[in-house]
Amino acid sequence: MCAEPAPRAPRPRALGLDPGRVRVGLALSDALGITAQGLDTFVRGRGSLLDHLAALIAEHAVAQLVVGLPRRLDGSEGEAAAGARRLAARLAERFGLPVALWDERLTTAAARRAFPPGERHDWDRLAAVFILQSWLDAQPTSPVERDGEAT
Repeated sequence: MCAEPAPRAPRPRALGLDPGRVRVGLALSDALGITAQGLDTFVRGRGSLLDHLAALIAEHAVAQLVVGLPRRLDGSEGEAAAGARRLAARLAERFGLPVALWDERLTTAAARRAFPPGERHDWDRLAAVFILQSWLDAQPTSPVERDGEAT
């Protein structure tokens, strides 16, 4: 008879950002750190992004920030990547939380392909979900989660 796997312990939540010049897509991990869900899209010029993030961090007990790093297809970085790095530094300074920069190549294109042509959708928020989900999937798991049983 096989033993029931131990319940998965809650993980600190992570907040994913898809930074753009006009909009910043936002996503949040679930309490177990398995899946990412879209939150909203912040439109720059409509208040302070850092204040908006502070409210989300407090409301959802966020302990990790994940900022999309827009690299070119060849892996090089341009001005958009420099902007993402500046944002990540500001976030780390303001909130004192760990900030991961995560390769976001093709996330916006994937978000746009997820819907029928001609329909308007919140691609920035969906791109943030793709960024955060990719980061969550790359995080190490415990032996219990890898093997399905305690070791």
